[in-house]
This record gives sequence, structure tokens and C-alpha cells, in this order.
Amino acid sequence: MNAPTKTADPTRGAEAVSACCASGLSQPIARADAEVLAALLKAVADPVRLQLVSIIKSSPTGEACVCDLTEPVGLSQPTVSHHLKILTKAGLLHREQRGTWAWFTINPQRMHDIQQLFSD
Repeated sequence: MNAPTKTADPTRGAEAVSACCASGLSQPIARADAEVLAALLKAVADPVRLQLVSIIKSSPTGEACVCDLTEPVGLSQPTVSHHLKILTKAGLLHREQRGTWAWFTINPQRMHDIQQLFSD
């Protein structure tokens, strides 16, 4: 019987991503840091999630209600909520409950961290 596979925790925090990769990928990184980064990148490595991030980021108010995100991506509300949960758990989005609906905004620090990975 195989031991369960341990998955990196993308919720380890933006501080961990900033700390390990402040200079991008211009220097070798430790395996543990690579696992955290891979989990973060996996969260955005989905076409629907990229769409959701772009819709929220480009919104005139910088936020979006889950009720307004289903039509643009052509998926049901439970499916969109699932994708938003993954993005929130990875720290890419902030979630605020307002009555019945959840509203989402971009976490600018986490986006900055992703940009820093690939900068010179």
C-alpha cells in the first residue's frame, strides 16, 4: 500500500512566496519552495480560473459577485464557485460575503508575487 501523497499547501501565504522568490527564478530554489510555487501556479493553470481572474481584475469596481461570473464563463454557479474557492484558497482572491452572494477581489500582493517569479 502506497503512502498518501503530500500536496503543497498554497495557503502557506504570500509571505512565503515573497520570501523564497523575491528575486524571481534567477537563483535555484529549495524543493519546499518549489512545491509552494507549483501549488500557486496550479491554481491559475486553468482556462476558467484565468478567465475569472481577468474578469474580476478588469471590473470597473475591481470586484465581482459570483452571480455575475457564471454567464461570461458559461458554467453553472456551483462550478464557478468551486473555481473561485480554489483561487481564494491559493490566496489569489479575497472573498467577502454580502447577504446571499459572495463578492471577490484580487489580492494584489499575490499577483505581484506571480509577476516577480518571471521577471528578470
